[in-house]
Amino acid sequence: MSAIFRAYGLRLGANRVIPGLTPNPAESRVDVQIQLGSIPASVGEAVSNEISPRTSQDADDYGRPEAIFWHRNGGGGFRLRYDDGAVFIVDKRGSRIWAAWPKTLTLEDAAVYLLGPVLALVLRLRGITCLHASAFSVDGRTVALLGPSGAGKSTTVAAFAGRDFGVLTDDLLALEEQHDRVIAHPGYPRLRLWPDAVSILDDLPAALPRLTPNWDKRYLDLHSNGCRFERRPLPLSAIYLLDERRDDPAAPFVESLTASAGLLNLLANARGDFHPDRNSHRREFDMLGCVAQRIPVRRVVARTESRSLAGLCDVILEDLQTNFDHPVNERRVTCTT
Repeated sequence: MSAIFRAYGLRLGANRVIPGLTPNPAESRVDVQIQLGSIPASVGEAVSNEISPRTSQDADDYGRPEAIFWHRNGGGGFRLRYDDGAVFIVDKRGSRIWAAWPKTLTLEDAAVYLLGPVLALVLRLRGITCLHASAFSVDGRTVALLGPSGAGKSTTVAAFAGRDFGVLTDDLLALEEQHDRVIAHPGYPRLRLWPDAVSILDDLPAALPRLTPNWDKRYLDLHSNGCRFERRPLPLSAIYLLDERRDDPAAPFVESLTASAGLLNLLANARGDFHPDRNSHRREFDMLGCVAQRIPVRRVVARTESRSLAGLCDVILEDLQTNFDHPVNERRVTCTT
């Protein structure tokens, strides 16, 4: 094992340095062991009886080929096979990952899958609920931005990073109940941005490095560029749904949602559509129902013009100051079942 990393509340041990993650020499224990570059024949054979093919929509957010999940009943784990030839195998406990890819791909390509849909499956296997969301911190609390691919989650969080707010995570938000509070775990110190998003963010360098040589998406290093990565797990206190942009003179503005509408939006933005068993689906539904009771989900409507980011950030901050001076998360509603 060459290094140990932290991401989404997990200690990850890997045989190679994972692009985007920072080794932590102080760590000695490992939650998930990762072998990159090869899959032993014995491991591949353990999931060779493949049934129940399921197609995941997660890969769409990465602009990559769709993943196909194969689940072996009562077997040794799960195979994630991508159309570009990348293959990941996850054991049934979410404690081991093996990965292999063809010569046309790079370690950076594999890391895109690993740090997104693969770890989302691992977290779900370990009982941790994930949302398709980016998040930043305000006064020691987590503010989450939800929305489908292209809604502007990463771009908006990058705008908050330019205002010296800490960035907690990008695209994958891992939630866990601790001591009657919903805790959001930090992801890893990168924000992924398309070139057109970089061009409208005034506080960022004009040219950011590519995520991979095979893809035009860029990344913002949160350890540099005047940005701040929030390393601490923080209580979740506010959720904003980025709605479709409108040519509305009143935009940007914030609207309240009922608890039931909030739950429906949380379920629609749950990370991934693959559940390893019925208990996993029920746990996630109960957890998100509890989140909707504790923490109001509010809709944010922005203007069609892409350069209205400053106004969008101002509206969110004003709403936070008006409605979230006291942590909503202090309401005692038990999420575990």
